[in-house]
Amino acid sequence: MKIAVIGGGAAGFFAAIQVKTNFPNATVHLLEKSNKVLAKVRISGGGRCNVTNQETSIKLLSKAYPRGEKFMKNLLQEFSTEHIQKWFNQRGVPLKTESDGRVFPVSNSSQSIIDCLFKEVEKLDITFCTKTKVTKIEASNNAIQLTCNGEIESFNYAIIATGGSPKISGLDWLSELGHTIANPVPSLFTFNVPNNSITSLMGLSVNKATVSIQGQKLKSNGPLLITHWGFSGPAILKLSAFGARSLEELKYAFTVQISWINETNENIVTDAVNKAIQSSPKKKIGNNNIFKLPQRLWEHLLAKSEIPGDKIGLELGKKAINKLAKSLSNDSYPVEGKTTFKEEFVTCGGIDLSSINKQTLESKVCNNLFFAGEILDVDGITGGYNFQAAWTTGYVAAKLGKL
Repeated sequence: MKIAVIGGGAAGFFAAIQVKTNFPNATVHLLEKSNKVLAKVRISGGGRCNVTNQETSIKLLSKAYPRGEKFMKNLLQEFSTEHIQKWFNQRGVPLKTESDGRVFPVSNSSQSIIDCLFKEVEKLDITFCTKTKVTKIEASNNAIQLTCNGEIESFNYAIIATGGSPKISGLDWLSELGHTIANPVPSLFTFNVPNNSITSLMGLSVNKATVSIQGQKLKSNGPLLITHWGFSGPAILKLSAFGARSLEELKYAFTVQISWINETNENIVTDAVNKAIQSSPKKKIGNNNIFKLPQRLWEHLLAKSEIPGDKIGLELGKKAINKLAKSLSNDSYPVEGKTTFKEEFVTCGGIDLSSINKQTLESKVCNNLFFAGEILDVDGITGGYNFQAAWTTGYVAAKLGKL
């Protein structure tokens, strides 16, 4: 039996390893069009590789996927976050969980993950070929014919794990076979807020903010980072994932609302400000950082509320306090554009799930052809969920519908 796995990313490597594990007598070819492999693994988590997330509840895990929640809920029962942690631990790569739930190798180096995957490929005698571009797929008599670098080669099975494509034209070779393609748009991007004074606070972060899009139901919370171009951090990235399609339709021009203190009820915030002032009536408001925000952010919000920092708390009128409460709980900024990071680019879109068997990941229009990883219209929020989708779908596809 001869099997091709197309794509040298996390899903491709893991699928190839699992195929050879499941079918030890098969010949497995892992094909990558470039000379770069496991690129996202290498740079993920600042070069540490956010392998997965500590969450073990399948129900909660599946909610981390804006596209494919129900789909992933079923697959995660076969191969979950616990399974992948056990898999790496058994191969001499101990993992650790950080306070935010992200899981990394104890070494704090993605090279540990890369070395482990390469070691398995070598140990299992998987044929690994770089600079091998597949440009066409044809199916006949239950065989898969691949055109690689201009030459046709025949396989019994093929798994496509080529990752997300930023343009729909990059998926033409699969739509030609009859697959439905969900138009790819960016997911997990940061918000640009050009020419706004907030960017002078670049580098500052708050541990828990609530962010939403004006005029939409989109809302998320978590750490928020101010950058030299606007806003980033898990709260923003999560919002961008769930709003990937609607924000693209808005051409990335919208208003983001921020509660810097994770409380959007202005009445509650007004009461808290009044209480703090009453307890220290003669204290200058600039020194009375009520919600323990970064001091420069506190001063920025006072200035935005037109309140001098040296004003005595007792001297603040009702109008000023209401304005401050609004700045704290429902601050707003016009967003004009996004920033994505090329190497970590995550797409919303790809092979529509209606085109595959959701239990086996086999194509409905081409027998013996399977899909794994980001090529599918499945993507997760930040925190290790996208890698988990790669491990899970690679594991399931590698059964080739037989186990």
